[in-house]
Amino acid sequence: MYKKAFGIIETLAPLHVGATAGEESGNLNLIFRDQFTQTGIIPGSSLRGRFRAEMRSQVDEKEVSYWYGEGASSEQSEINNESMVKFEHASIVWLPVFCPGQPIVWVSSPRLLERYKRIAQIDAEIPSLYVASSNIRARESQGKKTIFFNLGFLNIIRSENLSKWFPNGKELPAVIVDDSDIAMIHDMALYRQSRVRLKDNEKVVDGGGFFNTEALPEGTILVFPIAIRDDKSNKKWQPFPNDITDEIYLGGLESIGFGHCQLKIVNRN
Repeated sequence: MYKKAFGIIETLAPLHVGATAGEESGNLNLIFRDQFTQTGIIPGSSLRGRFRAEMRSQVDEKEVSYWYGEGASSEQSEINNESMVKFEHASIVWLPVFCPGQPIVWVSSPRLLERYKRIAQIDAEIPSLYVASSNIRARESQGKKTIFFNLGFLNIIRSENLSKWFPNGKELPAVIVDDSDIAMIHDMALYRQSRVRLKDNEKVVDGGGFFNTEALPEGTILVFPIAIRDDKSNKKWQPFPNDITDEIYLGGLESIGFGHCQLKIVNRN
């Protein structure tokens, strides 16, 4: 009934997808998070909206509506016009974290890798907890290997080749942590920026124009599944003009350099 594909996102700049205001009087811009791991996600609606906007620049609105359905404000919105392409949310596969001496270690957890394994159909067992990649640089003392983060250290049980768990097959310095640890490490890794809105005629904050923004850091790798309804037509979904890989902007704050990503579509059928 459905042809299956998935997308791989690698952030080339900090990525902010979330509410425009947080809980503290509108001065904290939070990102969307998975309810269980508390790690950042990109909702399927955000992905669909960006793909729709990209296709709109290539073809007419009728073709866009064929693949993505009628818009909510369309006169046809009351008609059951099911979209041909369906997007689930994008979840983190690997999160880059600053680590003195590395200087970056990519971190994941069993729950995140389990979703990636299901989507990409990886034929391998999920690595054990506190297993590191074979190319990680760890401090060794009394037979124990340790890597250090800003807020603590992590003991490594053993090292093994984790290249099959990276989308491009290139092994990066990486470690697997417990699902209960990933939320704390995720908060430590987030990109954060304080911003102000100044008055027009003087360098003074304009009212409540001081706010903070958080975003997924550059180098984050995410995955999301795609379902393409088979209607037995000869039409082919072509999200990008020339290839299956393209650079794209996701989320908000594009005008100040957020959201630049590389996105690759992989067909499973």
